[in-house]
Amino acid sequence: MALGLALTGFLPAKEPFKPNLGPDLPRITVTCGDVTLLLRQTTQWTPGRIDFRGKAMTTESSAYGTVFSFPDVGFIGTAHLENEPEKLQSLDFFLDDKRLEAPTAELKGRSFRLERKSRIRIFDLTNVTEIKNHRLYETTTVHTTEAVPLKLVYHFMHAWRPTVSAFLAGSDSAPEKNISGPLRDDKEVVRKFYINERVDWMAVYEPQSGQFAVSRILQAPEFGGHVSTIWNVPGTYRKFYLKCFSSATVPAGFTGTWSMVTAFGSATPETWEAQARSLAAALR
Repeated sequence: MALGLALTGFLPAKEPFKPNLGPDLPRITVTCGDVTLLLRQTTQWTPGRIDFRGKAMTTESSAYGTVFSFPDVGFIGTAHLENEPEKLQSLDFFLDDKRLEAPTAELKGRSFRLERKSRIRIFDLTNVTEIKNHRLYETTTVHTTEAVPLKLVYHFMHAWRPTVSAFLAGSDSAPEKNISGPLRDDKEVVRKFYINERVDWMAVYEPQSGQFAVSRILQAPEFGGHVSTIWNVPGTYRKFYLKCFSSATVPAGFTGTWSMVTAFGSATPETWEAQARSLAAALR
């Protein structure tokens, strides 16, 4: 028995997950202007962290991108490998509009674009991630030839740092409506969802860096709905989701495209809301 216990210390460590396509690199860090984006091999070349002016705005402890939740199995997509891995169909990296045959671990330029195609069961999924003009652009297109019942779809998952202290959201049709509040670690708000409605933009403030982020929905199909929400998980993240097809069926022949831009700024706790509203208007 003692020998058996001793030998367990020599068991080989589990190999990190590697997707079926992509460069043989664990991570790629891309910097264009004020924005730095981390891409991770273990999460199928989806974003892994977003930095602004050298300060992390999100945490690496999460999944990003798009994920589907199926009634019979649960989540499939991006870093959710507990059920079925997402199968990549193609990956194309572009730096300053030039396609990279062999991306390196550190990329710097004026602009960046990653075109990523994959298949999740019957769904064809295309994700385009871009950095340009100090902003992050994300576009997702979903297509299916068959009807598929779902629990939900999450797009544009952003795991904002757990130090994020407040949120703000708004709709262009009702600019006077105030959707805002603090994000705290108190027991009564652990794992609480905020916003929980359709909005055109949302913002968060991170006090340690004195920076804020504003995300605006640029395009979304009417069918399937889209609701913005922030999940408050203290110590882990304040995570943004764009939720669609909640307990609904995606019809046969459906093709839909969602796109979002995220921009950043610096402000004091007293002035960040006014600056975020101004930036949200400028992102139209």
